[in-house]
Amino acid sequence: MQPIISVCALSKVYASGFQALTDINLEIREAEIFALLGPNGAGKTTLISIICGIVNASAGTVTVAGHDIRRDYRETRSMIGLVPQELTTDAFESVWDTVSFSRGLFGKPTDPQHIENVLRTLSLWDKKDNRIMTLSGGMKRRVLIAKALSHEPQILFLDEPTAGVDVELRQAMWAVVRSLRDSGVTIILTTHYIEEAEDMADRVGVINNGEIILIEDKAQLMCKLGRKQLTLQLHDPLDAIPDKLSAYGLELAAEGAELIYTYDTQGEHTGITALLGELRQTGIRFKDLNTTQSSLEEIFVSLVRKPV
Repeated sequence: MQPIISVCALSKVYASGFQALTDINLEIREAEIFALLGPNGAGKTTLISIICGIVNASAGTVTVAGHDIRRDYRETRSMIGLVPQELTTDAFESVWDTVSFSRGLFGKPTDPQHIENVLRTLSLWDKKDNRIMTLSGGMKRRVLIAKALSHEPQILFLDEPTAGVDVELRQAMWAVVRSLRDSGVTIILTTHYIEEAEDMADRVGVINNGEIILIEDKAQLMCKLGRKQLTLQLHDPLDAIPDKLSAYGLELAAEGAELIYTYDTQGEHTGITALLGELRQTGIRFKDLNTTQSSLEEIFVSLVRKPV
């Protein structure tokens, strides 16, 4: 199946000489949620802005549903909805008017029923006649999403969509995102809340210093790069780890009442069986054990700390 977005050898150098993106290659599948993660200044917003036709690339190509974003600008832009980071909208317009106007910008015929559906979905219907300036920050962000959905896009970019939004509203917004994906809309999001990417995304891309350093299905990423920890709750606390166990890289925790063993899930041998045997031989008894898997946040931090 042809990807709905294809980015090939994309680079961006600003007039100041700053290279924001270097040789980006990326394919986004239809009807997936793709999370683009990276630290501040990594190039996330620049990449999104180029795909959306807001910023011009210095080199490379981008196609949307087979259409070149430069040659077929109208076709590609009409397929894309963008929710930017900044809360920029006309303060004196009503919610209904600003969302309806956004639909008209894309040459779409008037459709009050669609606008009503969007506003109801985002819990904005009771605010439809309110001026934007009277809304809370969270409500204004919902309006940005409504504007992005007004022209029925096939692709929705969410650039830090829940920044400054309370937990309840964040959960409601993600419920909307899931329903959009289920209806066939492709979602590309950037977020600082990595737990959201872990919960929402089908695939994850990591960008750092303007370069894509990893693209992977989320489950496979966590399987490949994740570490597991085995925590043993001891019968009797230890003051120190016996020398005989030094090869296992154990850590003492909970004031000596726990032993923590970290191992690679992809290794040929986890070493757990040998460790338990060594514990038995040294007379260390444990009353319980449990395992935990690395979170996506831990994996992300380890990736961006690596030299590129």
